Amino acid sequence: MAATAEKTFTWGTGRRKTSVARCRIKDGTGQFIVNGLDAREYFPLEVWQTDIRAPLKATEMTERVDVFVNVVGGGKSSQSGAVLMGVARALKAHRDDLDQALRDGGYLTRDARMVERKKPGRKKARKSFQFSKR
Repeated sequence: MAATAEKTFTWGTGRRKTSVARCRIKDGTGQFIVNGLDAREYFPLEVWQTDIRAPLKATEMTERVDVFVNVVGGGKSSQSGAVLMGVARALKAHRDDLDQALRDGGYLTRDARMVERKKPGRKKARKSFQFSKR
């Protein structure tokens, strides 16, 4: 049997609002692919790009791992938040000694804010119809 090069991926799942990101990382050269595109193409705004790379920068792993992400649901902003958390969780699973740096940055904490549901008898979640005294 011939020796084959092993591809050992570490997985991490991130969620934000209605977005779910499944992230895989492996030792590599710093490649970052989101839904088959380069991360700069998929997330064109600088804010989103810095968000998704923040856990890598905090742990100084930017040029040492390749990141592959599948993300669905929500808008680009919530997707970038989901990717951030997924990458952080994958890094923690990849190397356990990175846990404290990721916790200090707040990358492992789930943002629980969600859209509030619409209530019956109201226009929106909190907005009411105009009140008339007389």
